[in-house]
Amino acid sequence: MLAYVALALEYEATCKRLEHVAASGLSLTEVEVFIAAVVAMAEPVESHFVWRPRLRDLGDELVLKAAVNGGAAAIVTFNRRDFGVAPHQFGVDVLTPIEAVRSIRG
Repeated sequence: MLAYVALALEYEATCKRLEHVAASGLSLTEVEVFIAAVVAMAEPVESHFVWRPRLRDLGDELVLKAAVNGGAAAIVTFNRRDFGVAPHQFGVDVLTPIEAVRSIRG
């Protein structure tokens, strides 16, 4: 998993949305512990490539930027449709979680 500061902040903001906290069944403190654990596991990425936005959603753009700058082979997401062809222009596949698991299992 790759991340940089702006993406980590986006993850934090998303996880702390009231509807997500309620759906998780966790307290806000537990959500903060979860976020800290996810960020601690992420490999830090520095931005070397800059381009004009290629996606409609800034959050998705942050994921694409981390993937490209971190040399990722794929972006794993349930949100496949919103990434369109942009990742492929950088040599990055877009996979659903089940496709990612299947590719790991071979």
